[in-house]
Formats: sequence, C-alpha cells, structure tokens
Amino acid sequence: MGISTIDAGMLKNAFLAGAKGLEAKKDWINELNVFPVPDGDTGTNMTLTIMAAAREVAELDNPTMDQLAKAISSGSLRGARGNSGVILSQLLRGFTKEIKSVTEIDTTTLANAMVRGTETAYKAVMKPKEGTILTVAKGMSDKALEMASQTDDIEEFARVIIEHGDYVLSQTPEMLPVLKQAGVVDSGGQGLMQVVKGAVDGLLGKTVDLSLNTEPEQREEPPRAAASRSDIDTADIKFGYCTEFIINLEKEYSDQDETELKAYLESIGDSLVVVSDDEIVKVHVHTNHPGLAFEKALTFGSLSRMKVDNMREEHQERVIKDSERMAREQAAQNLADTQAEPEERKEYGFIAVSSGDGLSEIFKGIGADYLIEGGQTMNPSTEDMLNAIDKVNAENIFILPNNKNIIMAAQQARDLTEDKNIIVIPSRTVPQGITALVNFMPDLSAEENLNNMTEEMLNVKTAQITYAVRTTKIDGMDIEEGDIMAIGDQGMLAAGKSVESVAMDALDAMLDQDSELVTVYYGCDVPQNAAESLIHRAAQLYPDKEIELQYGGQPIYYYMISAE
Repeated sequence: MGISTIDAGMLKNAFLAGAKGLEAKKDWINELNVFPVPDGDTGTNMTLTIMAAAREVAELDNPTMDQLAKAISSGSLRGARGNSGVILSQLLRGFTKEIKSVTEIDTTTLANAMVRGTETAYKAVMKPKEGTILTVAKGMSDKALEMASQTDDIEEFARVIIEHGDYVLSQTPEMLPVLKQAGVVDSGGQGLMQVVKGAVDGLLGKTVDLSLNTEPEQREEPPRAAASRSDIDTADIKFGYCTEFIINLEKEYSDQDETELKAYLESIGDSLVVVSDDEIVKVHVHTNHPGLAFEKALTFGSLSRMKVDNMREEHQERVIKDSERMAREQAAQNLADTQAEPEERKEYGFIAVSSGDGLSEIFKGIGADYLIEGGQTMNPSTEDMLNAIDKVNAENIFILPNNKNIIMAAQQARDLTEDKNIIVIPSRTVPQGITALVNFMPDLSAEENLNNMTEEMLNVKTAQITYAVRTTKIDGMDIEEGDIMAIGDQGMLAAGKSVESVAMDALDAMLDQDSELVTVYYGCDVPQNAAESLIHRAAQLYPDKEIELQYGGQPIYYYMISAE
C-alpha cells in the first residue's frame, strides 16, 4: 500500500535526504553555469543554503510539524547565499508556512504548500525571469494541484510531479537563449530537482545516508600570499575564548531582555553577535569567561550547540604551521572584530562586500564602516549580512553587494532587520560599488542618496578578466578551457590566450567618446610590472582618456576595469 500521509518524523528524514541529494550533485550543478568562470556559484550556494537548514533540523529530536517548519525556514533564510540560494530559501519559507499548522500532510496539503512556496519565491524576485528555478518550481506546483484532485497516493503523486519537473527543466534552454547557446539547462532548476528527488527517496525509505557534518561548511578560497604573524604576541588577544551557543527559549524573550543580554555580554567580552527568532537565540561572543556567558543565557532557557575555542592556543598553532599564509587576512579580520562601536548611533553607516586587500583598503578609505569578505567566489549568506548590520551602529545603513549574485541576500537581510533602516544599493560589480559610495552626500536624505548613488553607478562600465574552467560557446564566442575571458556588464567582451591582449580587447570594446576616466584594478596573481606595462600600452592607445592603476589584490580576476 502506498503512502497517504506524512508525519513530522517522515518529513524530517525527507528534508535531510533532499539536502544530501543536492550536496551529492553540487559540483555537477556548478558545471551547468552559463559563464565558465572559476567559482562555486549555483550548486555550492544552494547546498550551503539548504545545509544551514539541515543542521537546524538534525538537532531536533521527535519534532512537531511546527518546530520542523521553523527550523527549515529560519535555517535556510539565514543561511541563504547567492540568488539561487535566496530563491530556494523562499521556496522553503512558503512551503513551511502552509504545513506548520498540521500534524500530517496529504497530497492536498503538499500541493497547497508547493503553490505557496512558488508564490513566495516569485514575490521575492523583482523581475522574475522564465527559464529559471522559478519556472521549474511553478511547473511542479501546477502539476501538484492537478494531481491532488486525482490521487491520495503520495508515491504516485511525487512520481508524476518529478517527471513533469524534469520535462520543464529540459525546456529551459528554449526559454533562455543563453542556456541553449551554452548547451545547458538551468542550474538552479537542476538543483531544485535534486532536492525534490532526494526528498522523495528519503520518504520512500530508499537507502540514503542522512548523517550531516555538524560544522558549517567552509568555503574554499583561492590561495594567496600573506604576511607572517609570528611577531604578534598572544597577549594582544584581549578576550581569549570564542564562545558560541544557542538558547532554546523557555519563557518570553522581549526586546528589553535582548538589550539586557547584549549589554551583559558586552560587559564581559566583545565581537558580539546576537540573532533571535520566536524559538531560539544564537549567540557569538569573544570573552575570557565563557561560563559567565552560559550562566546568563541559562536564565532564558536551555543551551545547545555550545562551542568554546581558545583563540590564543589556535593563534600559536597558526603561527607554527602557517605563519606566512594566514597572517594578513586574519589580522584584518581581528581588527574588524575588535573595533569598538561608536558610543552614539550615527545617522549613516556603510557595509561593502569586498575580496582583496587592496580593494578593501579602497572601500575603507572612502567611508565603508564594515567589510564582508566575499564576492564571486564566496557569496556571503544572509546571516553574514545580518551580523555585519549588527556591528554597524547607525540609523541608516547602506549595503553595497558589489555582485549581482549577492544582491538578493542583502535584500533578504534588509527585510529581516527591524531596528535599523537598511538601504541596498544594487551594485553588480566592485567598480560600481566604489562609484556609488564616492557619490554619497551626507546632506541628502537616505532616499535621495539611494537614487543618486544608483544613478551614478549606472554610468560605470565594467570588465572583469578571468580564465575559463571549461569549454563552451557563449555570446557567439568559442571558448576553450584555460582561455582568458573578459566579461562585461551585459556579457562577453573578448576571449583569447593572453591576459594582456584580452584586457586590451576589453578596453577597445568598452571605451567610447563619452568615456573619460578608466581605472584598472589588478589582482593578486598579476605582478605589478605587468600591470604597469598594460597601463602604459593603454595610455598610448587612448591618449584622450585619464587612465589610473590601482592594486586590488582580488583573487580569480586578473583585472577589473571600469570606465566612466
């Protein structure tokens, strides 16, 4: 006999199986990205998103449907990375809103939950585009409504929906020409299908390993040179224990309670992050007295996922094992973590996403209060954004994502923030973000600055020079693995075998009579003399343009070029 209802325990296993199903195929899904750039992108972002929720779910013993729904929704919302991850979190958010009030799920409830998830995801995207994960989700939810009136057998229901989802996915290249040209289906849609298929396998009792890594996955970053930290003494670490835990609330937790908890933890430490929802409070603090932090937290409820790391001991190990590689990045992070907030809240603050020590220094120099490490190779999560927001003591905070795949996570963090006015400047590249921040005017209102900064950044043309990780065809260009590519704001600008020649071709494609200022940011893999040679050659070819060279230090991209 088939399955006619799903209880909370069955749904928990199905969700974990869906997460594992996506994780197993993430590298394959990454390969479906249209642009063959060397980054994790869709598969990695969706996996990190769902695994953040899966870790919350795995902690629950014998959960109710409501507890399960909250864990899935909260975990995925805060863990969402990249546009595909944000959309997945919204699909899950809508789905869980529909199921949280029932004890068992039948085909009608499943269909309604899928429809609600799809509607929630579409609303989250400002300009929904067909041929994407949204199209696949809608195709399956429409079929679910049809099937709910025809069968109460969940196995049959799921089989038909998956078949239809695969069909809709196969049609995505017909809806988006760029997919057809690259010879791939939509990667986000493929990721969603892996989640659904994995969940159904778990539901039907097929052999699935549901074990999870209890620690959040660490994103791999490209290797880069760094200065030694052997000259830094452990005595310089003011608070020696990195302390993290979750409070499972057992009584009412008011805004005043949160204020008092934060004030107490700040009195015994620093680098404080406190994030709460209806059921839990997540705490991170650097302190010399972890026990005092635990004791205070116990007045609000029970504790779980307690973790204490001796930062002085870890520091010594890093010096011994890897003093050359890790120094400058960790020193910069320690500096950011230990910066004291202003005593009084200021009117405006700025958060920028940046990758590369040179770019980070530029952002700091033009007024950024807090930098989030990330970019194309490491999309920050919604929770990363929330943590940054918490550390900037300002009434109005502008966020500069500086990457089109980070904008939605920033917007989601904005929507989850209640005590500050968050303004997301939709900067799609680092040069756009720099231009936007330079054009901030303190005498204007937040709304006027949003309009002015957005308008000014749209006058910036950008090219990013990197290498191809696979052979493909895009924008009419045949690209082989290892080729150098110049990617512009609207697509490919140039491709070839030499970094300098492709950079020059990109300049030729970008510049017109209205272009006045050209800025070239060279990355960590480009010798300074090579960058200076490129600038000298460009100055000779374009004597009427003002051409500047800046050290960016960014990984992956040999050059970022802006023209305005």
